[in-house]
Amino acid sequence: MITEKFIREMPKSDLHLHLDGSLRLSTLIDLAQKDNIYLPSYTEEGLRELVFKNKYQNLGEYLNGFMYTCSVLHKAENLERVAYELAIDNQNEGVRYIEVRYAPQLHADNQGMTMKLVLASVNKGLARAASEFNSRTEIQNKMEPPFKYGIIACAMRMFSKNFSPYYKDLFELHQNARPKDVIKMGALELAHAMVKIRDEEGIPIVGFDLAGQEEGYPASDFIAAYDFVHKNFMHKTVHAGEAYGAESIFEAITSLHSDRIGHGYYMFDHNKISDPAITDKKAYGQKISSYVADQRITIEVCLTSNLQTNPEITDIKNHSLKKMLEKKMSVVICTDNRLVSNTTVSKEIKLAVDNFAITPKILRDITLYGFKRSFYPGDYLEKREYIRQMISYYDLVAKKHAVNL
Repeated sequence: MITEKFIREMPKSDLHLHLDGSLRLSTLIDLAQKDNIYLPSYTEEGLRELVFKNKYQNLGEYLNGFMYTCSVLHKAENLERVAYELAIDNQNEGVRYIEVRYAPQLHADNQGMTMKLVLASVNKGLARAASEFNSRTEIQNKMEPPFKYGIIACAMRMFSKNFSPYYKDLFELHQNARPKDVIKMGALELAHAMVKIRDEEGIPIVGFDLAGQEEGYPASDFIAAYDFVHKNFMHKTVHAGEAYGAESIFEAITSLHSDRIGHGYYMFDHNKISDPAITDKKAYGQKISSYVADQRITIEVCLTSNLQTNPEITDIKNHSLKKMLEKKMSVVICTDNRLVSNTTVSKEIKLAVDNFAITPKILRDITLYGFKRSFYPGDYLEKREYIRQMISYYDLVAKKHAVNL
């Protein structure tokens, strides 16, 4: 039997984890008060009622909270603190590997807060938490696997000059260019900066992501940025099929060489296919899902987030995870945003186990995919050894809780 205690104790990962959506609520309030930043309420209860809800009316309401979280993340010490606490929160529920993603350009400015400082500050917080955890006797004696992490840099599909000082400067520098061209330039600048910072500073930037509004901003607009990171041995993931149809997933895997797909919720919804050139929508969808399954392109599933941003999902059992499992796809269970979605990895796994045909063996496979399909910050042999540690520890915890594998 898969119990909550087993889920909490078993080693887990979170491969789709947004830094700016995963602050502690108490920290958001504290930082806002210290920096004299406006919040609709300065109590946790008030913010839960007004901003960070369990249910949202639409994606716009869901994204509203990021206006407040991002407002406190423009100082190095704030970024370090939030990253440190995020790692601690994951460690406390048995998560042994996380990939923290965020858009460095959202937090940078022309007053000394460079992208390098943004990356270094987050890395400093994560590294401190990892060092403290891994100094424990159980880790040192190899009785338990260590805590590891990587950083994923997010390019934005859409931004305006009001998103951040960095974006404002970019628009002013290219004031005669079309907005969509400026957005492409921003992604390409980010790609070059991330490879350079990774190589010169040793910061574990393990992947490149594309996030934001899919409609009107197709993945094919960002080929130059993705080609650059691809040729510089950086892993790739793409938010696709979160609020748009299978064409978005097709572009992610064909134009951007995506190793993983963020969300992929609408992969099987033929009504979401809008390209008039696609006459047989059912066949098109089947080909894409079969290709994704065959190539083991992993889907980063975020159940609670999808329920909150897509109110038409009236029953969790209607989530496309059901078809993903039926088609034997490589899927991993993720949080997306711990604060905005009011969730944890353990909650997401419990939600999946309670509502889908997930046996102990299937849960083991899903959990281990999180380590196998990670963008681990080390070479292949190191990653293999880390995965072996996770397999051994998972089986040990399963035995302890009498979970029959």
